[in-house]
Amino acid sequence: MAAQPDGWTGRLGFILAATGSAVGIGSIWKFPYEVGSNGGGGFVLFYLLGLGLVVAPLLLAEFAIGRHGRTDALRSIAAAAGASRASPRWAAVGLLGAVTGFLILSFYSVIGGWTIAYAVDTLRLGLAGRDAAAAQARFDALLAAPLAMTAYHAIFMAAAAVIVARGISHGIEAACKVLMPVLLVLLVALAGYSLVEGDVAATVRFLFALEPEKITARAALDALGLGFFSIGVGFALMITYAAYADRHIDLWQVAAVTVTADTAISFLAGFAVFPVVFANGLDPASGPGLIFVTLPLAFAGMPAGTLAAFAFYVLLLAAALASAISLLELVVAPLARRGWPRTRAALIVALAAWTLGLATVLSFNLWAAWRPLAGVPGLAEANWFEALDHVTSNVMLPVAGFALALFAGWIMPERLLREELGLAGLRLALLRSLLRYVVPLGILAAVLAPYLG
Repeated sequence: MAAQPDGWTGRLGFILAATGSAVGIGSIWKFPYEVGSNGGGGFVLFYLLGLGLVVAPLLLAEFAIGRHGRTDALRSIAAAAGASRASPRWAAVGLLGAVTGFLILSFYSVIGGWTIAYAVDTLRLGLAGRDAAAAQARFDALLAAPLAMTAYHAIFMAAAAVIVARGISHGIEAACKVLMPVLLVLLVALAGYSLVEGDVAATVRFLFALEPEKITARAALDALGLGFFSIGVGFALMITYAAYADRHIDLWQVAAVTVTADTAISFLAGFAVFPVVFANGLDPASGPGLIFVTLPLAFAGMPAGTLAAFAFYVLLLAAALASAISLLELVVAPLARRGWPRTRAALIVALAAWTLGLATVLSFNLWAAWRPLAGVPGLAEANWFEALDHVTSNVMLPVAGFALALFAGWIMPERLLREELGLAGLRLALLRSLLRYVVPLGILAAVLAPYLG
């Protein structure tokens, strides 16, 4: 195939973009509250095992497929299938990933809007003080204001659309070269602040102490789901990004840096969040409210707390935006490949995702009583946002990842992995074995375990 006319300018640009995609709300927002909700150390153990044995092999497979195809995810999978004379219908896996990414983007943008709202309110009004009721009331007031949420949702989505419309090197790569350093500097500064002002010993115990009674099938499922959500495998998103990589870029190295950086940032986020939570005697398992209710309450009782809180929400916004542009590019890429002007494709996809995101906005207020999956066990009481989050993160992503593992392990020719990843001998055999057996069985076990007692 012809070389990609617009791509990463070099290895650094690809690494920053891939890491920016992986490091998002999954690492900064979801990781702390998922750890808190699942008891700490046991969850972290499952998370790390899932990254090493399931997520990393899939990431490598997606990279290999993407650079081999050098086009959008659907066509790249079809090209890899063609290399082994398999059915081009395997491209449906890429379609499932794109649909999943689009659905996640619709509510991801709403949460991105929350970070803008909190950064603006913290700068304008300061924190609500040490009154827990006041902190909760501020968050409730945002959720109860559909017009304000819609506006912030629009600002966030528009920012992502402008970046993607500018292309790969001048848009996504250029943005990530700004967003990622800002994110890292702010995160290190906040972690240092929390370690000085907060309870470090309690944080270490919480994150790393193993409590056998909390090591459950549900914790394993949530940990694996978070790994998929965080790194971004299963979407075929990394197939799209790898298609823009030149031959001289070492995909194995990019994958290693991406997984390592995402994991390190996830733990840095934990050390930025939990010390201040424990120092103030607050609940580390307070769900999404940990970020938007508990943390403002904790920062309010600490020196320079308002400045620290503002920096935290800017950090969260940078992480969310870096990840959102990859979700948008996942859907824009196939349209651009089919002749759509990139600007038009970015605008239409962003507008469609924003429109669907209005259902998430309304699920916290005017549609709060609506239960879209009322007949489904376990989701009967879920609102639109909760149902969509669960279905995409815990069902659609694992299904797409399972299919990709089967494709990469059993259908795709081994030489493709060898040529694209530069692997041979034991390392190639190990990756192939993981993709054939460990990855699909691990995903299947994690998904089915809660239903098997």
